[in-house]
Amino acid sequence: MKHTLNDYITLLEERNLLAAPVPAELDRSAPVELVSYDSRLVVPGTLFICKGAHFRAEFLQMAQEKGAIAYVSQRPYPSLALPCLQVSDMRLTIAPLADLYYNHPSQSVKVISLTGTKGKTTTAYYLKQILDEHLAEQGKPECGLISSIQTIDGVERFESHLTTPEPLDLQRHLAHAVQSGMEYLVMEASSQALKYHRSLCTDFAAACFLNIGTDHISPIEHPDFEDYFTSKLRIFRQGDINCVNLDCLHAQRVLQAALAAGKPVYTFSRQNPEADVYASQVRKRGGDILFQVRTRRYNREFRLTMPGLFNVENALAALAVCEGLQIPQRCIYAGLAKARVPGRMEVYSSADGAITAIVDFAHNRMSFENLCRSTQNEYPDRRIVSIFGSVGDKALDRRKDLGEIGGRYSHQVILTEDDSGEEDTQSICQEIAAYVEAQGCPCAIELNRGEAIRQAILNCREPTVLLIAGKGDETYQKRGEEYVETPTDAEYVQSFLREYDGARGLDSSAMVRGLLAALPILGRYAGKTAAVHCPAVADGALTQDAAALRAVGISVRVLEGGIPGKEPAAYQIFFTPEGGNTLERMDAKRARELLRNSQVSGPFAQTLQQCLDALDSGGEEAVILNGQTEHALLLYFLERQGISITP
Repeated sequence: MKHTLNDYITLLEERNLLAAPVPAELDRSAPVELVSYDSRLVVPGTLFICKGAHFRAEFLQMAQEKGAIAYVSQRPYPSLALPCLQVSDMRLTIAPLADLYYNHPSQSVKVISLTGTKGKTTTAYYLKQILDEHLAEQGKPECGLISSIQTIDGVERFESHLTTPEPLDLQRHLAHAVQSGMEYLVMEASSQALKYHRSLCTDFAAACFLNIGTDHISPIEHPDFEDYFTSKLRIFRQGDINCVNLDCLHAQRVLQAALAAGKPVYTFSRQNPEADVYASQVRKRGGDILFQVRTRRYNREFRLTMPGLFNVENALAALAVCEGLQIPQRCIYAGLAKARVPGRMEVYSSADGAITAIVDFAHNRMSFENLCRSTQNEYPDRRIVSIFGSVGDKALDRRKDLGEIGGRYSHQVILTEDDSGEEDTQSICQEIAAYVEAQGCPCAIELNRGEAIRQAILNCREPTVLLIAGKGDETYQKRGEEYVETPTDAEYVQSFLREYDGARGLDSSAMVRGLLAALPILGRYAGKTAAVHCPAVADGALTQDAAALRAVGISVRVLEGGIPGKEPAAYQIFFTPEGGNTLERMDAKRARELLRNSQVSGPFAQTLQQCLDALDSGGEEAVILNGQTEHALLLYFLERQGISITP
């Protein structure tokens, strides 16, 4: 629905934002075709907004020439014969105008908003995967997403540059979500967005406060911690339900702010059994993380297949939101088990296993210290080398924080470029280096990020974990005012690990040969038969595994494509993208309970039923393997991973 100029003027009057009388010559009945602050997009009938530190009068001149009917500004430009709606505060003005132009889209899509110093993106992806499971059951479109990694609104899908978009962009994405029939959209709310009212007028079906630490303290962001903290607490003003982490710093103040908003509050914790969502018995099993959760609705175990014990806190935040929105527990379980976050805790290894490289977006004190602690706990006997930098022009406190943490936990630090913007990368790195060296840690500077990662990999002479932090899955570097396309950290790592392997005469079968030599356990399967039901053409790794098993006397038949038949074999093996990265065992009774109670769904449920059918046909054991894991078949027989079902 289009609005007239009078509708926008009335809105400004109601919010007491007009700083001068409305020009008498203004035609209030004129329809507004577009509200924009980009002069390149102006069409006849545009209400133009003058904003930004770099705004120039020629932008307004261009807007007038292209047909703008009026402009909104904190100061008039009398040299131009275009009516001015002068306002007292542009930041309080833009969001209401955007919301009106797009017809208040947040009333028609359930927006879930997350804020915190760390964990926003991971929690957002957890929620999206859970809600995608829920929506798929009903045949509805996927959940939308506005995050620091990616924006998905049903019309647009692209890599993000801002955690929370400017108001006109935010409301456009919400309007696209409505237009596309989306029921849910998850968004991250940065402290800057909350402080400067980017999300003003947006209704949050749920708001969640994850945690608070020191970050973004600088003259151009937040002058002090109190300003940063109070900005984040604003999220509760917009939530229909509000979720609070009882384990975070200043938890009581956060809880008081949530309660003061007067809406239902859901708490989550690993420490306080009185929380609405309480986790206990957190443990690792193989590559997975298991934890027990008690809520008002259920008491059950959940599983994360992403590494990092600290991700349990992010999962609890997602569970608290789901508790408030009454999302079925089966969708929560399936969503958490499947969830992956681009550029978060992505683990890569050299063929000889000497190098483990972890790519993560950790970019502030809290997230980087969590990453370092987790690495130290999980790889206690390995050398740690950290490769990172810090952004230019903002978050100046990070340089000290990252330098201290990197120096404290690492055996070596390599400093490099990380969105230096208009600052000099060498100067940023030198500033960080002083804090690294104060911890007694050797430090090197390599301004080329790809070369820094390459040197870290090729110079490894002992078992090492490389922490490549700060960029995650981003495909660009900010240099000056431009975003320059670059390979992702994961692409760098994979390329240079191949170079490392090649220099040592290693290939992907080296791991297989090593395992075969080290673990004669395979001999006990000699004489057994295995039917491997492969959904597509067998890849090289599966072919190698089958050959290795045959070499120790196991009769292996690989059945490619199609619906599995009743192939006689003691071991019936199936692949699915949802198989586990650890070894789990259950009997057929338990498997039938999972299916009967709808605790599993989608392709995994279909595969589980196929396993039961195979057992009914005389199989001794049915197995579900992760089709995304290289050498999954061999790893199962070495008792490393897979889901095993017995009669």
